[in-house]
Amino acid sequence: MTGLELGGPAPDFTLRDQFGQDVTLSAFRGQKAVLLMFYPFAFSGVCTGEMASIKARLDEFITFDSEVLAISCDPVYALRAWADADGLNFPLLSDFWPHGAVAASYGVLDDRTGAARRSSYVVDRAGNLAWAVHNANPDGRDLDEHLARLKDSAQQVAGHN
Repeated sequence: MTGLELGGPAPDFTLRDQFGQDVTLSAFRGQKAVLLMFYPFAFSGVCTGEMASIKARLDEFITFDSEVLAISCDPVYALRAWADADGLNFPLLSDFWPHGAVAASYGVLDDRTGAARRSSYVVDRAGNLAWAVHNANPDGRDLDEHLARLKDSAQQVAGHN
């Protein structure tokens, strides 16, 4: 990770979702824990499977205390086509321009492919990095572990308010 430390602040960003709407990470501060799911490419096999699994369990991931933001370097229009084709109804954020700037700020941009690596971060309600995991691109994520870490982070900070 490029200077990022668990417990330290998450790099803030504003990216456009599949509908062209701006989504800003710091807007969730004090409100929700956020799961950031960086993924390589829309319409690719492992990514499609992961996002379908998130969609199937969306009510577990997106609550009053938690949010999921999926981030790739694909353009907004590709993300919209993917969301429409697969019925993905949660934020798919485009880190297309400046190309991969957010992925690079999290240390997960693959310079060789120009795509984000398959990495995840939980940002707690205070805006700090609470957890991170990095998977090899062919390896799907353990969504049960992701959900547990997101819920722990959301509940931990919620209990201190």
